[in-house]
Amino acid sequence: MRALRIGSRGSLLAQWQANSIRNLLARTPGVKAEIILIKTSGDRFQQANVSQIGLKGVFIKELEDALFEGRVDLAVHSMKDVPTETPAGLAFPAICQREDVRDCLVAHKPGAKLSDLPPGARVGTSSLRRQSQLRHHRPDLDMHELRGNVDTRLRKAEQGEYDAVVLAKAGLDRLGWSDRISEVISTDISLPAVGQGALGIEARADDQEVLDLLAQLDHAETRAAVTAERALLAKLEGGCQVPLGAWARIERQELVLDACVLSIDGADYIRLRAAGFPQHAEDLGRELAETLLAAGADRILRLVGRNIDRH
Repeated sequence: MRALRIGSRGSLLAQWQANSIRNLLARTPGVKAEIILIKTSGDRFQQANVSQIGLKGVFIKELEDALFEGRVDLAVHSMKDVPTETPAGLAFPAICQREDVRDCLVAHKPGAKLSDLPPGARVGTSSLRRQSQLRHHRPDLDMHELRGNVDTRLRKAEQGEYDAVVLAKAGLDRLGWSDRISEVISTDISLPAVGQGALGIEARADDQEVLDLLAQLDHAETRAAVTAERALLAKLEGGCQVPLGAWARIERQELVLDACVLSIDGADYIRLRAAGFPQHAEDLGRELAETLLAAGADRILRLVGRNIDRH
């Protein structure tokens, strides 16, 4: 097989993720790969609000362009960054085994938990989903937008710019920084982003040699879970600007999906659960989305600028 080129963003976490895939591929005799770093729109505008730089695919568009242009053979993404529509000509032959889906708290005061933060504590996160769920749980907290790479966010907490920051636990685990976590936040308080904790590998749909190789890294349970979550997201027409959390997993051979939709201030809150067969993951996601809409999620989503197609 030819030497493969893996497209990756340049952040520490993205490079760790790309290297992990390269190491997995290296287990196949005769397979060699190099990592090609590509700067995305999301990387170039680290301090801008996401709404100012565009929403869908902000962290992957340039990687997909590199695939189309033949500059890379595959690209590694965090599935939470991937829009629900895959461009024609590209495919995801592998969604790798998921790691911890939960959010976590890193406090300025070592070991401080969410319940220990005083009223008015300044809490930073890049995610409207996290902000809204924490406001629902602790409306007395002072929530702030926080962008930048993982190391930048941690530094701002350690230096006291924030009393605490909230991040995805999987990212800290992957970078070997789990010891900085003050508290792992229960999914009862904060449901994760769609696809959180899962890595997806994208390739050209006509590159059968690469598709066959990558298919060996696919994890069926994770694919079913992420498929259900993404189907729900697509039906609700959400994105990282919509306060929406979802978590699907296999329990006793059944696919269970929890999802919530919130107002930005966390006051309006709808959370529901559905379960079904893993092989019907997409249907499960769409059906739970319909149930959420019928329960009032359409009204909440309209408040944050989403027009919902109920047909």
